[in-house]
Amino acid sequence: MDLHAFDTAPAAELTPLLLACCDVPAWAAAVAAGRPYGDLDALLSAAGAAAAGWTADDVDRALAAHPRIGETAHRGGPEAAWSAAEQAAVDPDAAAAARLAAGNRAYEQRFGRVFLVCATGRTAPEVLAELDRRLTADDETEAATVAAELTAIARLRLTRLVTA
Repeated sequence: MDLHAFDTAPAAELTPLLLACCDVPAWAAAVAAGRPYGDLDALLSAAGAAAAGWTADDVDRALAAHPRIGETAHRGGPEAAWSAAEQAAVDPDAAAAARLAAGNRAYEQRFGRVFLVCATGRTAPEVLAELDRRLTADDETEAATVAAELTAIARLRLTRLVTA
């Protein structure tokens, strides 16, 4: 879909694609309602502004749509393909995969949610370093980081959506 098709698509057709970018219905509705955008920068700016209003419940809902780093998506559709592409560079060897699994468990015990990072272009050592760093964060800082990572992923997916 190109940007013109995005700008002119019926909301009923567009909403599932936006929810695949980020599963926050209010965000998807705000992005759809802001059309037409005319250019990618305007779309991404509006998406970022809509994300700034996410609540903790919105973040939890969005996180539920994401697999753990190193695992495959549990939903089908464009989300699964995007997730696989985003994690392609991670490609951990057995030792790194074991460290990721242990780190994911530690993060979930510490924060009560899945560890999320915009993994596009990041290697397993880079993701592991980020995981280790974030395990030491306080709750408020980590909540802000998670929201920022979700926003980055949503913007990346929107870009893929309108430049496919």
